[in-house]
Amino acid sequence: MDGTTITRHDQGARGEYHAVVAGSDAIGRLTYQRRGKTLIADHTLVPSEIGGRGVAAKLVEALIADAREAGDRIVPQCSYVEAAFRRHPDWAELRA
Repeated sequence: MDGTTITRHDQGARGEYHAVVAGSDAIGRLTYQRRGKTLIADHTLVPSEIGGRGVAAKLVEALIADAREAGDRIVPQCSYVEAAFRRHPDWAELRA
């Protein structure tokens, strides 16, 4: 994944995806709230030190892949996640 590692940190009712880019201490984050089988993607933050490398897109792609695997649905509350859903009509079945 071109030097970017994505990890999921699930704490039950809340969780985050973290993106670490090789050679940087900065961490990109996508946060969500869980309500049953629905994930409310509420915030995406990519520090400027790792910006412009597609980190936010990789965070959303990890969210999508995990939701598909688990049979979850997503509420794209975050404007970045909402825009990603508009760019990917093939994700429509995951929208709650």
